[in-house]
Amino acid sequence: MRSLHITVILLMIFGASCGKDKQPAIPYVFVQEHLYPNSLDYIPVGGYKYVNAGYRGIVIYRSLPDEFKVYERCCPYDPEKPNARIQVTKDNIIAIDSVCMSQYALPYGTPYGTGPSPYSLLTYNYSYDGETLYIFN
Repeated sequence: MRSLHITVILLMIFGASCGKDKQPAIPYVFVQEHLYPNSLDYIPVGGYKYVNAGYRGIVIYRSLPDEFKVYERCCPYDPEKPNARIQVTKDNIIAIDSVCMSQYALPYGTPYGTGPSPYSLLTYNYSYDGETLYIFN
């Protein structure tokens, strides 16, 4: 019985300390969009497009003819910063937050280079039928 009490106390101590480094939550916004990346909403391979959806916008990166990466434009490091937006650089391989200057490698959405963020960009789900790109969460 005594060992059970010690185990519970240790779990409470370590469990409480583990939660301190959790990623800040980006507010949930329902997303259900569709685009036509081969025609009206053209996105070349290696190119991107911004969409007014999600919490602070969405960036769609086309990595292959039939493969996309869809990210929230809100910085995952500090989602409460009102003017922060992820911007893709001219070379289309790095995205930078406009406020904290964290950098993210495209197409992976992972932290890269300078900036304080250890967190990856929030990813949205998608399906693609060769004509229409459906984005959802």
